[in-house]
Amino acid sequence: MTRTWRLDDSRQTLVLGSAGDRLAEVVYWGARLPDGEDLTALVNANRLDVSGGMLDANPELSICPEATRSFPGQPGMVIRDGQGAPITPAFRFVEAEEGENRLSLSYADGALTYAAHFAIDPTTHMIEAWAELFVSDDGALRADWLAAPVFPAPQLADEMIDVTGRWIGEFQLARTPWTPGARLRESRTGRTGHEHFPAVILPLRAATNTAGAAYALHYGWSGGHRMIAEELPDGRRQVQFGHATGTDHESQTHFATAKLYATYSATGLNGCSAAFQRHLRDRIVHWPNARPRPVHYNCWEAVYFRHDVAELKEIASIAADLGAERFVLDDGWFEGRDDDTTSLGDWWLDAKKFPQGFTPLIDHVQSLGMGFGLWFEPEMVNRESQLARAHPDWRLGPDDQIPGRQQFVLDMSRDDVRDYLFEKIDAVLSEYAIEYIKWDHNRVLPMPDAAQARGTYDLIDRLRAAHPTVEIESCASGGGRIDFGILERTHRVWLSDSNDALERLRIQHNAALFLPMAVTGSHVGPRVCHTSGRILDIRFRAWVAAQRHMGFEMDPRELTDEETEVLTRVTSWWKANRDWLRDADILRLDSPDQAVIAEQQQAADGTRFVVFAGRADTSAQITTRPLRLTGLDPAATYEVELLNRDDAPRLSRGTPALKSGPIRASGAYLMGQGITLPWSFPCTMWVIEGHRL
Repeated sequence: MTRTWRLDDSRQTLVLGSAGDRLAEVVYWGARLPDGEDLTALVNANRLDVSGGMLDANPELSICPEATRSFPGQPGMVIRDGQGAPITPAFRFVEAEEGENRLSLSYADGALTYAAHFAIDPTTHMIEAWAELFVSDDGALRADWLAAPVFPAPQLADEMIDVTGRWIGEFQLARTPWTPGARLRESRTGRTGHEHFPAVILPLRAATNTAGAAYALHYGWSGGHRMIAEELPDGRRQVQFGHATGTDHESQTHFATAKLYATYSATGLNGCSAAFQRHLRDRIVHWPNARPRPVHYNCWEAVYFRHDVAELKEIASIAADLGAERFVLDDGWFEGRDDDTTSLGDWWLDAKKFPQGFTPLIDHVQSLGMGFGLWFEPEMVNRESQLARAHPDWRLGPDDQIPGRQQFVLDMSRDDVRDYLFEKIDAVLSEYAIEYIKWDHNRVLPMPDAAQARGTYDLIDRLRAAHPTVEIESCASGGGRIDFGILERTHRVWLSDSNDALERLRIQHNAALFLPMAVTGSHVGPRVCHTSGRILDIRFRAWVAAQRHMGFEMDPRELTDEETEVLTRVTSWWKANRDWLRDADILRLDSPDQAVIAEQQQAADGTRFVVFAGRADTSAQITTRPLRLTGLDPAATYEVELLNRDDAPRLSRGTPALKSGPIRASGAYLMGQGITLPWSFPCTMWVIEGHRL
């Protein structure tokens, strides 16, 4: 008996099928199939031939490839019984539960039950898939590896694009050719990691940002992941995602993967990125209110640990004049915290710095029309702290482990640890009008442990239930913990500790493959960048920050009158446009000039857009190449205007039309020929606004 199922949205179809009672496999994933497609015929058509030197039939590349089927690649499950002996199940079909845009399949082998769940969102074009493994109550097992439902990779993908990086250099794209064998990416630091963002993009041959077909997957888990992209000897390809190997340390009766998010696009990488952006913004993040995204001011790079109430009030007043709407007090406010060697875990105010508590500062901040935010690093402890002296057993890992930033990790799997942290943080949030938490994580774990991530999720969930209006930012030395799992519980990410606008331009451009403007914090840093030493013009710094959720992070007292005017003007522009930009798709443009990093933020209704064209380097040619736009109505007419034409330097001596006023052109022209921009220096940004007439 052949069983088949399908899930559809307007642009893609996912077909699962099996011959007999064995685990289903994805027999089709791609462009939308006709409603009357014969799915049984597709299962049969998917069957490979057999030749010399092979088994007499090809083992299924199922949603959980089984070793018992002589599968020639990586299995989807590696489990052991309570005594450590390997278990190699052979699952058989039990039932299928179907609903609107969802499907659950259950299979069993004796006391073991495997379930795979699928859902498709017809609006965001995102597929969600996750797997569960159950064992009956009279036994328990160890799961060294459990993959989320396995997807096939396309044959016309010559390469895969995954995401690597480092501190102050996050979201670097790595392109790897498909070859026989497996590419393994595994994050074993106990958090998502700067180095291994849990995602892969599979572009078909000749696909670009704006054209061609592509597939993309992201694993929404914060505790370290494993990705296997494998080409089998018979040519088939599979992609597996799951928790990092062996990170469930205890025997259990139930295991579950995180959600795997998958999407197909016929409009280049941008189709995938728009799906991720919309799904994250509209389905995953639980916004505490409907207010516009507020302009941030964070005091870290102004004062570091030096907290003086009078100085903080002075800085807050200047920040408010610049347009800030939220003042965030960073590290250094709790007892004894004068540097990074002490006091983590002692979450109560330093009476020497704040003799009257936070009230005088918060009252001043609120009188300026700003909300108040506060930095915490709840999962960490310093050896020099009251907490560490009282509870040395709460520290995760051995006594002789290597510290990181002079700190250690608390064992978040313990109820008493989470209860202590909840009590201390809840007390601060209950006493003071705090609308925002910057939740940091500055040290990797001494060893990966899935229970650590679950414990952190539990603590955040408890705090959000107690303080539902408080917004939370995920920060981990910048972008070390960014994934859809943490964003189910938080509302913003600190993309990088680098406030260097040139580095940020690149990081933001690549992060837009997955992250929308609404969650992506970006701040105007100091004139001399604290992480690179680079000196950049305020115009460039301001416009790069205005590409995302805008803020400032410098000592505003350093600003000249001209810098103040520029920053105030750009901030006013961002405020005037932030409502539609919040729901816009960020579309990466295919720039013919390798020195130009450009994107188009397109309104949800298609009536307007803004293009940010940042020049990261000196161009290879003497003048600019036309920049082709995307996503427009070819038959419509658009008015396009260079917003910051006055920034053209003296060496820009020609008369391109945009230097003197707006131009009107069809969408077909703007996408086919493109717009001609004035000449500019490196580390500058052109900002182009467009409206459909």
